[in-house]
Amino acid sequence: MVRTIGVGLHSGTKVELTLRPAAADSGIVFRRVDLDPVVEFAASAMAVGDTRMASVLVKDGARVSTVEHLMSAAAGLGIDNLVIDVSAEEIPIMDGSAASFVFLLQQAGVLEQDTAKKFIRVLETVEVRSGQGASEKWARLCPHDGFKLDFFIEFNHPAVDGSVQRAQVDFGKVSYVHDVARARTFGFMQDVESLRGMGLARGGSLENAIVMDEYRILNSGGLRYEDEFVRHKILDAIGDLYLVGHPLLASYEAHKAGHAMNNQLLLALLARPAAYEIVSFSTNEAAPPSYSDQIEREWALN
Repeated sequence: MVRTIGVGLHSGTKVELTLRPAAADSGIVFRRVDLDPVVEFAASAMAVGDTRMASVLVKDGARVSTVEHLMSAAAGLGIDNLVIDVSAEEIPIMDGSAASFVFLLQQAGVLEQDTAKKFIRVLETVEVRSGQGASEKWARLCPHDGFKLDFFIEFNHPAVDGSVQRAQVDFGKVSYVHDVARARTFGFMQDVESLRGMGLARGGSLENAIVMDEYRILNSGGLRYEDEFVRHKILDAIGDLYLVGHPLLASYEAHKAGHAMNNQLLLALLARPAAYEIVSFSTNEAAPPSYSDQIEREWALN
């Protein structure tokens, strides 16, 4: 078990987060321990009730917001079963990336369980789209023996457009901890007032996000990766996609997509039973390299 305290990015509320081990095949479960009785939320695409600036799980009028960074860390480290106790409605933002959650999970350690790991193998291409022309957005999942992501962003802002706007990550070749986890969320000063009027971004600061004015990045340290903006979108997508319940064997491709479209993509996949299957492997060697080497590759970086 491991515990930390932080602030919610959107709520600005102080929150205590506790990560505890869970039994095999129980999946990832969030618990609002500040409520009486405690409300439990299964990490599920079906439970997503709000996607404005974050992925939010909703149940019986209660919410757990901004789950994507912690879900991304769990996916990147190969954690299938986890209980997450939270004392407020939002997961703490920490430094705006998944690195703090990776650190916490590595400090707690991992236990290999007796039950075979389950995967969702995509068998047919599934795609969702919205808009037309310059406003077009899309995301798709294609069959692939492993897990890789290809993302393109476009924000029409000098700081973003001056960086690399497309990134590809193949977890058969690279490390989540080294190549994705440290990419921070980002926002624009001109949007702050309108977002706060919507009850969002109340806890945002230069300590937990890349912040830009109309022309430049305001953070004194600059970017952690030359493509940190699009790499964070990949980090988000990994967390959003892990809400399907199991690691994916698929290729994910996206063009200007976000939390809403990622959730729509999962729902479209689940609505087509012929487009996927749930599989396990009898040995680690039989699994795709992106997963068979995951524990050794990621936990060796502790």
